[in-house]
Amino acid sequence: MSTPPVIAIDNATQDPLSEALHFLRMDGAFYCRSELRGEWGVHIPHMTDHLWFHVVTEGYCWLEIENGKEACLLKPGTFALVPHGTGHRIYGSKGANTPNVLDLPREQISERYEILRHGQGELHSHMICGALCCDHPAARNLVNALPKLLVFDESRFGDMAWMHTLLQIMAFEIRAPQAGGEAIITRLGDVLVVQAIRNWLATDPAANSGWIGALKDKQIGKAIALIHKDPVRNWSVEGLAKEVAMSRSAFSARFSKLIGEPVMQYITQWRMYNAMDVLKHQNTTVAEVADQFGYQSEAAFSRAFKRVTGAGPGDVKRF
Repeated sequence: MSTPPVIAIDNATQDPLSEALHFLRMDGAFYCRSELRGEWGVHIPHMTDHLWFHVVTEGYCWLEIENGKEACLLKPGTFALVPHGTGHRIYGSKGANTPNVLDLPREQISERYEILRHGQGELHSHMICGALCCDHPAARNLVNALPKLLVFDESRFGDMAWMHTLLQIMAFEIRAPQAGGEAIITRLGDVLVVQAIRNWLATDPAANSGWIGALKDKQIGKAIALIHKDPVRNWSVEGLAKEVAMSRSAFSARFSKLIGEPVMQYITQWRMYNAMDVLKHQNTTVAEVADQFGYQSEAAFSRAFKRVTGAGPGDVKRF
């Protein structure tokens, strides 16, 4: 049965890390410009498979992660990421009420851009907030490796001074709205998120461990790239070890040590998460996806899919 490929990897996404950055995509779950007045505050609820970002272009605010140790001050020139969709509060003064932001009235400008006007009294802050979707398996692996909160200010820009310039452009678009302003702001948001993650990858020692650290290992990184490039291939531990010029036992041990799980378990998870992506985003049936991933029956595929994802493929398709 002929079906579309699971992942189309072009020249720009040949390694798993570039692939992960490539598949971070803005889906318009919540992307808005906010005008905030008086003693304002909002609560952003937990959203699975979403990465939130916040930019203050005028005024200031405090950002507090649920179960976090302390609040973080955000001001113009600061860019904040909440990578795991964790619920958090943003407020202009401590003690302010923080209603659910999704319950507040918003003006919809386009499919993926809104304006929130909240609070009473004098203007306190202008902000841009957005939600980046990370439901693709490559993006999920990358986002899972990030800390609960990343905050970038001028002290962290270093040779990324142009990032500060982008924040200034975003602030200008808010102060002097023009035709097409929402398009500029959303595209700048996409670029800033990817660049902030790239900066973390290049500068934070934590980026040398776990899945990301494994990608930097010459042999294990090559094995992961092979799995990602051809997830439906009938891989074996022996076959992958041969591809990266290692013995079976040495390869298996190093893979488990760096990734934190056995090779075949990683391959199965990767296949099922790719299958989930196909079911969500392609017009195909569960039976066709089962065949595409090498399963002889839809029932066997469904059992493996539910074991990995916690949901049946039919539920994902309906969603």
